[in-house]
Amino acid sequence: MITNQKSSNFQEKLPRKLGVWGLWLLVVNGLIGAGIFGLPSGASALAGEYSIWIYVICALLILPVILCFAELGSYFSGTGGPVRYGTEAFGPFIGFQSGWLYYFARMISFSANSVLLVESIGFFYEPAGDGIGRVISLAIICGFLTLINVLGSVQSIRSLALFTIVKFSVLILLVFGGLILLGADVMPSFENPLPDPKDLGAATLLLIYAFVGFEGGVVPAGESKNPAKDMPRALIFGLGSIVVLYMLIQLISEAAVQNLASSSAPLLDASSALFGNIGAIILMIGVATSVTGNLVSNMFSTPRLTYALSLDKSLPGWFGKVHPKFLTPANSVIFFGVCTFVGAALGSFTALAAMTVLARVFFYIITCAAVPRLRPIFKSENTFTLKGGYFVPVLGIAACLWLMFQVSLTNIWMTAIFIAIGSALYWISRRKS
Repeated sequence: MITNQKSSNFQEKLPRKLGVWGLWLLVVNGLIGAGIFGLPSGASALAGEYSIWIYVICALLILPVILCFAELGSYFSGTGGPVRYGTEAFGPFIGFQSGWLYYFARMISFSANSVLLVESIGFFYEPAGDGIGRVISLAIICGFLTLINVLGSVQSIRSLALFTIVKFSVLILLVFGGLILLGADVMPSFENPLPDPKDLGAATLLLIYAFVGFEGGVVPAGESKNPAKDMPRALIFGLGSIVVLYMLIQLISEAAVQNLASSSAPLLDASSALFGNIGAIILMIGVATSVTGNLVSNMFSTPRLTYALSLDKSLPGWFGKVHPKFLTPANSVIFFGVCTFVGAALGSFTALAAMTVLARVFFYIITCAAVPRLRPIFKSENTFTLKGGYFVPVLGIAACLWLMFQVSLTNIWMTAIFIAIGSALYWISRRKS
């Protein structure tokens, strides 16, 4: 059953083929990218043996935001996610900015992870990671994923499922192998004094970015079979899955690597300590497949935003064209592929990743604030409604505000420039239409 979208006048042309499993794949691959392969050492340096509990804190911090997405995701059956929520709650301009900021964050994130994937490939074949070889590798990656997504959603989800299986197999092998080889030594004693509160806060800020990216699962609601039920299930189960996995990985890393805090490649060192050289190779394969899965998820969901914005007359109609044979938003996919390739070719992983922070926080706040406005309109027996009135949305906004005050000045002015560009495009498109 598809949720009745009371004020929607969009004519969706995309086939509904995504079930709860496909949405879950998009959520977990948005969450598990490259971060978990490098974060355990930073967490250990700041919080020591107590770092395992920082993952719980981060999950609790992001939970109210995810729950807000889950409720709103059950209200809407059309493509767009944050665009739809912002538009229905606060009007087309705020809806456009929410989608524009999301698009910016995901586009830069795709470019950053493409760079990281090429660096992983360079571990096995050095010419692929330097000079012209780097540019060719990036072109192949962006071009191949663009082609898959133009050909159809089924092909994209199948490839995503394959990468997810490989990624989870590597991580689960590390966890279960560590539990078997280390036995009771894997459990920390918690005999050391608690870290300084400032270090605990810094550790939370560091690890919270392993818990963002889930929003990619709500954008393709127009291709979901039953978004009212499947969207909340995919989001909540996705968060539960990854927090357990993250905690186990931290435990194994702490026990396997003697000086984890100073490791530049913590999971690689842990895998080497447990399984030798073959373990290091397997782990590098896990890094490559994890990043690739994140890219596939990103490439699938993000172009649906420019497609939705085009249907809303906020972007030129060219973005809303659907391929007559493959029934995919081909123009939006191709545009996204070209932009991400240019960004990846010109930037480094660290510089690109730092640009996404504030943009995410802004559209998270807009989404949480939309719940009180939209619940009275869309709530029904078939939708997912949070308990406790509006306490959860308030918690989500508070968590986002805390994150907002942690970002750098450079991030602020770069995001401001992007908002200004988006505003100009919006008013030009609106005036023409």
